[in-house]
Amino acid sequence: MHKFKKKTKASQEIPTSALPDIIFMLLFFFMVTTVMRENTLKVEQRIPPATQLKKIERKSLVTYMYVGKPLQHLKAKFGNEPLIQVNDVFITTEEIVQFVEEEKGKLDEVERDQIIISLKVDKDTKMGIIGDIKQQLREANARLLNYSSRLPLAD
Repeated sequence: MHKFKKKTKASQEIPTSALPDIIFMLLFFFMVTTVMRENTLKVEQRIPPATQLKKIERKSLVTYMYVGKPLQHLKAKFGNEPLIQVNDVFITTEEIVQFVEEEKGKLDEVERDQIIISLKVDKDTKMGIIGDIKQQLREANARLLNYSSRLPLAD
């Protein structure tokens, strides 16, 4: 007669009933916080610093135009002259009016006259191409123009 029984090891399983909830919460978190890059830059971009900056309130009205020399691997195909890039493609100054009309078409009818064209221009770009761009923007009735810049370095 045994007074004492030998204890058997109890099976200690990890509860996995909440695991799918945790996985979906993590998936949802990363989907919400991830920002996808809109454009792949094909031109050099060394943005000059500014002395006065003003933040744009409604970024939904902003359309970006990048101006600069093509990147090194594209110079054989496009040359060394500054080009205008919009939405991952190069356009000429004559195509700016059509581009602005397409961008205005994406906005509500009330906001079409409030479209802001933001120029991100390389600091070594000559003003001749900028003058041509501004003339075409006047013809397209895109009167709000913004020059993107970076914050000045602290002294």
